[in-house]
Amino acid sequence: MNKVIRIGTRDSELALWQANNVKKKLDKLGHSTKLIPVKSDGDLELDQPLYSMGITGIFTKTLDVAMLTDKIDIAVHSMKDVPTILPNGIVQAAVMKRANHKDILVHKGLDFLNTEGIIATGSLRRKAQWLQRYPLHEVVDLRGNVNTRLKKLEDNSWDAAIFAAAGLERLNKLPENHTELQWMVPAPAQGVMMIAAKKEDQFCIEALASLNHETTEICTRAEREFLKELEGGCTAPIGALATIENDLLHFKGILLSIDGQRTVSIDKKIRLEDAIDFGKACAQEVLFNGGKELMRGIKIQMNQ
Repeated sequence: MNKVIRIGTRDSELALWQANNVKKKLDKLGHSTKLIPVKSDGDLELDQPLYSMGITGIFTKTLDVAMLTDKIDIAVHSMKDVPTILPNGIVQAAVMKRANHKDILVHKGLDFLNTEGIIATGSLRRKAQWLQRYPLHEVVDLRGNVNTRLKKLEDNSWDAAIFAAAGLERLNKLPENHTELQWMVPAPAQGVMMIAAKKEDQFCIEALASLNHETTEICTRAEREFLKELEGGCTAPIGALATIENDLLHFKGILLSIDGQRTVSIDKKIRLEDAIDFGKACAQEVLFNGGKELMRGIKIQMNQ
């Protein structure tokens, strides 16, 4: 075990926390490791919403290039940022146990919920689900790392902003004035860290195998199948959550129009032994039940 495993990561505070978490686990197994921070285009381009850049994997592609050009051996990602199709030569080597999957509302008081209000988020999924529930509210774009977004909320006249619970909890930055959005369907693989490696790097693949959490892997596979089948290369407001209860896989999925006023959802259970391609089947049912027309309208709107 004399090979030093070079761990690639974005250089944001949260990404470094995640990479260090993996580093500690590999070190504990007796491996030698080294962190290699890399700045991504998604971190640099803070003046426009992610979806408007027209690029998939904006937070992961820099690390993909670094891996394929042998600057790093493995990459640690927030799995919800990873495209459903990985680049040639790169494989999913491990899926870590899921943390809190919920979305969190950080607010300055909740009186605005029953009147007009301004909510900040950079996510189309969060925007659409919020407008579905609160159609009179205004949703403004919010980008940047966790600290930047919390500061922007503090400095602006917005009423609240939506964050992923896992990120705030990992950095111990969960403000007192928050509430969990139990009704909001999370992004596919939200709260999950994924580790990628080169396909031919058997040493790293074997080293990472012991970090894989099988239950989380099964659930995220269904969620990402759902996303892949629906998306067709288009960014859209899509939520998905799979959980395992006894020997059943419980899947919830939703596709919304950007204004949140049209939705197609699904809520189904299946025996684990029959769950192969279940996420794909759920997506096909959504498409059949009006999702195809909804996706067509989203693509037209996104291209205007």
